[in-house]
Amino acid sequence: MQLLDVDYIRSDFPLLRQSGNSLVYFDNAATTQKPQIVLDSIANFYSQTNSNVHRGVHSLSQQATTMYETARSTIATHINAKHPHEVIFTAGTTDSINLAAHAFGEKYITQGDHIIISDMEHHSNILPWQLLCERKKAVLQSIPLTASGELDLQALKTLLTACTKLIAVSHVSNTLGIVNPVHDIIAMAHQHGIPVLLDGAQALPHFPVDVQNLDVDFYAFSSHKMFGPTGTGILYGKEKWLEKMTAYRSGGGMVDKVTLQKTTFADLPEKFEAGTPHIAGAIGLAKAVAYINQIGRDKILLFEEALYNYLHEKLAYTEGLTILGDAPENVPVISFVMNGIHPFDAATLLSEYGIAVRSGHHCCQPLMQHFGVSATIRVSLAFYNTLEEIDYFIEKLLDVQKLLKER
Repeated sequence: MQLLDVDYIRSDFPLLRQSGNSLVYFDNAATTQKPQIVLDSIANFYSQTNSNVHRGVHSLSQQATTMYETARSTIATHINAKHPHEVIFTAGTTDSINLAAHAFGEKYITQGDHIIISDMEHHSNILPWQLLCERKKAVLQSIPLTASGELDLQALKTLLTACTKLIAVSHVSNTLGIVNPVHDIIAMAHQHGIPVLLDGAQALPHFPVDVQNLDVDFYAFSSHKMFGPTGTGILYGKEKWLEKMTAYRSGGGMVDKVTLQKTTFADLPEKFEAGTPHIAGAIGLAKAVAYINQIGRDKILLFEEALYNYLHEKLAYTEGLTILGDAPENVPVISFVMNGIHPFDAATLLSEYGIAVRSGHHCCQPLMQHFGVSATIRVSLAFYNTLEEIDYFIEKLLDVQKLLKER
């Protein structure tokens, strides 16, 4: 399985290469570690080019603006957006979805309209739509799940009516790792003229995404889940929607002309980027994209598939353990429960062995309710993880299971 030189890759990540560091980091769905090239890009900006963008004619401002807009173009190319101005910088996936819910919702949602989400959504793709529906007296509907945790597309067909104005679903489940059949969902929606937003936070770290091929109307994702800095994200939107949508935040940088009586707004993308942006974050995200492309997205996909299969087989043969969710296509994210053992207790003891996993409801309480549990242990891998780490994790998981059962 030597698809990647993992030792070489791990040397790119300061936290993973620290002397004597025995950390096994299996919490990548929460946030990923950062390679040195990303950290250097942030430090270099602040130490060599620090200036505001789009504001000044002096050389530092011009350089900063060029770096910032080059980052936008890099990201547009990475997701194959038709135009760079379809890429809006935000504070992260949550901020991106809130932007879409407000700017699209204020323009297009009225009393009695329907918005469809699903039972597996992260709270960040539930709450903004709930609040919008409360404001507009609209109706929030949800795609139910099958027993295996997959989206029930037959049920979705029955939900689609003339009242449906938007579908917002996850590309990949942050809890189950299931890759949803988004091509089918988008095709079904577009047959009825319904736009679709995808929460892509857990997709782009693992496989290529082509927004034009998907024909998706909106796509939201975060930098920190794909080896970039925190506090930065993207909302991709088709030009035809972004042009018509209302401004989300107001302030400097997003206006054309201001008088005390009337304001006109700037063109895309500035229309949705009020105030000073996270310039260093945008530059860091572009470096993270470059790093992913340098390794090779196809190589990452194949390597992580092998990691997932190995981990899944090991867990499936562990007595007293149940894996939640079962689908033909997954990223390396697995949630499970152990008989008679609370996930918090197991995760706490695993941490004493230097193993970082996530325990809890993962901001997916409706999904937990579907499976009849309050919390799970979630293991999420990245291309810098190894088979040896998985073996060590399984060994210590069995020790934890034995210890907690004896108690």
